[in-house]
Amino acid sequence: MRILVIAAAALALALAAGSAEAQGQRQPNDGAKPADHAPKVDEKAYKAALERIPEPKDKYDPWGDARPSDPAKKSR
Repeated sequence: MRILVIAAAALALALAAGSAEAQGQRQPNDGAKPADHAPKVDEKAYKAALERIPEPKDKYDPWGDARPSDPAKKSR
Protein backbone atom coordinates (compact mmCIF):
# COMPACT_ATOMS: atom_id res chain seq x y z
CA MET A 1 0.00 0.00 0.00
CA ARG A 2 2.82 2.39 0.87
CA ILE A 3 4.57 1.70 -2.42
CA LEU A 4 1.36 2.49 -4.33
CA VAL A 5 1.02 5.86 -2.59
CA ILE A 6 4.68 6.72 -3.29
CA ALA A 7 4.32 5.72 -6.93
CA ALA A 8 1.18 7.85 -7.32
CA ALA A 9 2.94 10.86 -5.75
CA ALA A 10 5.96 10.43 -8.04
CA LEU A 11 3.69 10.20 -11.09
CA ALA A 12 1.83 13.37 -10.05
CA LEU A 13 5.13 15.24 -9.65
CA ALA A 14 6.37 14.06 -13.03
CA LEU A 15 3.16 15.19 -14.75
CA ALA A 16 3.23 18.57 -13.03
CA ALA A 17 6.86 19.15 -14.00
CA GLY A 18 6.15 18.19 -17.60
CA SER A 19 3.26 20.65 -17.95
CA ALA A 20 5.26 23.44 -16.30
CA GLU A 21 8.12 22.82 -18.71
CA ALA A 22 5.79 22.93 -21.70
CA GLN A 23 4.37 26.30 -20.62
CA GLY A 24 7.79 27.93 -20.77
CA GLN A 25 8.40 27.03 -24.42
CA ARG A 26 7.63 29.59 -27.11
CA GLN A 27 7.09 29.34 -30.81
CA PRO A 28 9.95 30.66 -32.94
CA ASN A 29 9.37 34.23 -34.12
CA ASP A 30 9.95 34.76 -37.82
CA GLY A 31 10.00 38.57 -37.46
CA ALA A 32 6.43 39.11 -38.62
CA LYS A 33 4.25 41.37 -36.49
CA PRO A 34 1.10 39.73 -35.11
CA ALA A 35 -2.12 40.86 -36.72
CA ASP A 36 -4.19 43.28 -34.64
CA HIS A 37 -7.62 41.66 -34.36
CA ALA A 38 -8.82 43.77 -31.41
CA PRO A 39 -12.09 45.57 -32.16
CA LYS A 40 -11.93 49.35 -32.28
CA VAL A 41 -13.88 51.10 -29.54
CA ASP A 42 -16.42 53.63 -30.76
CA GLU A 43 -16.72 56.16 -27.92
CA LYS A 44 -19.82 57.79 -29.37
CA ALA A 45 -21.71 54.49 -29.59
CA TYR A 46 -20.52 53.50 -26.11
CA LYS A 47 -21.84 56.70 -24.52
CA ALA A 48 -25.13 56.38 -26.42
CA ALA A 49 -25.55 52.83 -25.15
CA LEU A 50 -24.90 53.95 -21.56
CA GLU A 51 -27.59 56.62 -21.88
CA ARG A 52 -30.15 54.02 -23.02
CA ILE A 53 -29.78 52.04 -19.76
CA PRO A 54 -32.82 52.92 -17.60
CA GLU A 55 -32.25 54.26 -14.08
CA PRO A 56 -33.54 51.94 -11.32
CA LYS A 57 -36.58 53.16 -9.37
CA ASP A 58 -35.35 51.83 -6.04
CA LYS A 59 -31.92 51.00 -4.74
CA TYR A 60 -30.80 47.39 -5.36
CA ASP A 61 -29.99 45.39 -2.20
CA PRO A 62 -27.95 42.27 -3.03
CA TRP A 63 -28.24 41.01 0.57
CA GLY A 64 -32.00 41.55 0.76
CA ASP A 65 -32.81 37.83 0.82
CA ALA A 66 -30.06 37.04 3.31
CA ARG A 67 -31.42 39.13 6.19
CA PRO A 68 -34.93 39.77 7.45
CA SER A 69 -36.71 42.88 6.20
CA ASP A 70 -37.83 43.97 9.70
CA PRO A 71 -35.27 44.39 12.48
CA ALA A 72 -35.35 41.60 15.03
CA LYS A 73 -37.39 42.46 18.12
CA LYS A 74 -36.23 41.36 21.53
CA SER A 75 -38.65 39.16 23.42
CA ARG A 76 -38.82 39.27 27.19
